[in-house]
Amino acid sequence: MADVKPKVTLIGTGMAVRDLEFIYEGEAEGCKSCQVRKACHNLKHGRKYRIVAVRKTHHPCTVHLGGATAVEVVESPVAVFISADMAIKNTRIVFERSCTRESCEHYACCNPEGLIPGEKYVVTEILGSAPPGCEKGRNLQRVELKGA
Repeated sequence: MADVKPKVTLIGTGMAVRDLEFIYEGEAEGCKSCQVRKACHNLKHGRKYRIVAVRKTHHPCTVHLGGATAVEVVESPVAVFISADMAIKNTRIVFERSCTRESCEHYACCNPEGLIPGEKYVVTEILGSAPPGCEKGRNLQRVELKGA
């Protein structure tokens, strides 16, 4: 798969560290009147990102103590349990939350943060079989998904 060009965005200076992973949660109330808010909010809500470079550009910020720093980010793959019949490397799938049983030991692995139901993803890696214990009795594989 082709390498993706990093996006430049702003993040709180205290979090501007190479290899930091985060889930973009959207705009805070204090962002409404900021002149550079479009540079901060150019990521997709709910997706997981990794900082690949920290730039020297710095801006004052009413939300982040110490201001905001420009960083380059790429979308991070997210590990998830999916049905074994969908676990084919380099295929595109639509992620759906297929289990609502919060008491299941696999619930957090089947419904991780950083994946948006209804969005398209590519299976980038097959990490192996999920351990037994699915309350629905499904045959699961642990894979990494990345936005398509």
